[in-house]
Amino acid sequence: MRVDHVSFAAEPAGLQATAKRLAEAIGVEPLDGGIHPRFGTRNMILPLAHERYIEVVEVLDHPSADKAPFGQAVRARSEQGGGWMGWVVAVDDLGVVEQRLERESVPGSRRMPDGREFSWRQIGVKGLMSDPQLPFFIKWDEGSDHPSADNHSDVVIESLMVAGDPERVHDWLGLPATETSSVITFEFVAPHGQPGLLSVTLSTPKGTVTI
Repeated sequence: MRVDHVSFAAEPAGLQATAKRLAEAIGVEPLDGGIHPRFGTRNMILPLAHERYIEVVEVLDHPSADKAPFGQAVRARSEQGGGWMGWVVAVDDLGVVEQRLERESVPGSRRMPDGREFSWRQIGVKGLMSDPQLPFFIKWDEGSDHPSADNHSDVVIESLMVAGDPERVHDWLGLPATETSSVITFEFVAPHGQPGLLSVTLSTPKGTVTI
């Protein structure tokens, strides 16, 4: 289990403007990440080092966005002005997570404009919606590309600041958040306040940047 990516819901200026602002802040080139047809969303990718990335995502005016939990979560966050939506951990075996959460994962896919196709299964978005300090889980399909593939970025996630309770996250993950990465540190604040991912600090060629 490892931190795979962090998700940022588009601000009122829209997907491309939001992605451009974040990309300029950390010194990377944003990539068109394509459409999630099952979830009614589309995204831009900000590739990072260590096989990680920032996903900037917006909801589409499509019926699937009203039915899929991920589309609902993106819409809700964007309607609040956009910003960090959550963090995502990749696992080798979703079966263990499915048993613990007592529901099945759902498939996802999208195709990049350059023809690369990503496919995966995910679970736990409903948990994130009810308690935004919690990550959701993803497993990339065998043979699928990863959004950070062929990336030469030197930008590294240094830390995540989460409003919430580390014990709650521990119970959800089945292990401490600190064990999801050997390089990312976690700071938990305001355990009794509104939960959620508050900020991400990155090491960049420009120095340390907190978004």
